Amino acid sequence: MPRYKLLLEYDGTGLVGWQRQSNGLSVQEVLETAVERFCGAAITVHGAGRTDAGVHALGQAAHLDLAKEWPLEVIRNALNQHVRPHAVSVLEVTRVGDDFDARRSARGRRYRYRILNRRAPPTLERSRVWHVGPPLDVAAMREASRLLLGKHDFSTFRDSLCQARSPVKTLDALDVTQSGEEIWFEARARSFLHHQVRNMVGSLKLVGAGKWRIQHIAEALEARDRRAGGPTAPPDGLYLLEVIYAEAC
Repeated sequence: MPRYKLLLEYDGTGLVGWQRQSNGLSVQEVLETAVERFCGAAITVHGAGRTDAGVHALGQAAHLDLAKEWPLEVIRNALNQHVRPHAVSVLEVTRVGDDFDARRSARGRRYRYRILNRRAPPTLERSRVWHVGPPLDVAAMREASRLLLGKHDFSTFRDSLCQARSPVKTLDALDVTQSGEEIWFEARARSFLHHQVRNMVGSLKLVGAGKWRIQHIAEALEARDRRAGGPTAPPDGLYLLEVIYAEAC
């Protein structure tokens, strides 16, 4: 059976996340329903990352196996027709080898978290940013973010329901930048713990608000205890930007 890789974009607002669940509609269910309408068979779509409820994606990856060969543009156009009216889009379809797995073949993942830092609440960007009214110290958050780089036990920034076998991860990048009224946190690693990015952002926000010293981030990391960390940032501002593969994928 030919295998295809999908490059996906979606607005997670109102969805229960990537994975099929009994309590609501997921991105996976939207896509699998579209595939069944297209080819008449129930087929599993395997995603690279299990984004949570309310989390968005600009570059999610997935794979699926079809019973026969189809032109790539036919698959893309048919799926985009059948996912309507949901805010899910298939940007690109690529033919890949049978050994390709959207999750296991990934070499890295990039996320962006957006804070809208102004007094007035958002209108068009509501549910797509974390609105923080009081001004934040971007330079302090940037300095504190560097304390999280490298290989660490990230238990402090791990959700209590995380199913990863080990809390040890290597954070390759965590860049804090400001663009007008927005503050962006861009994180890159091979993989992340459940809620790791949102928990790191929630803690860094305390630094930016002057409630934590910069060194408090290092102390929280060293504690290896979720209770030592800051709050979990809301899902609204989180985007899966890219899943990184070897060039051949």
